Amino acid sequence: MQFRLEKDELDFLANVLLEQDPGPYESLLDKILARDLRLDAGELEQAAELLTSKKSSLKNQIAREPAVPVMAELQRQLALLERVLEMVKEACVMF
Repeated sequence: MQFRLEKDELDFLANVLLEQDPGPYESLLDKILARDLRLDAGELEQAAELLTSKKSSLKNQIAREPAVPVMAELQRQLALLERVLEMVKEACVMF
């Protein structure tokens, strides 16, 4: 199985990585920004852990958000995150 992400999915993953301390994610971020998805098992695991953490954070934000338009955007981000996380997890299993 070839690991592939659409442009919006790559952009989302890059943005999540950019929110982090660059040290531990520098190699992964460089690959994502270069659209190079030849990730090793460790990088896939890093991405899965980071996305799982972000998912929890987004769910908490949604639960606390009173403004409907903001909540709708957060829910859109959550749906995109879940899609990317599922593909990353599938790639981890196939590795």
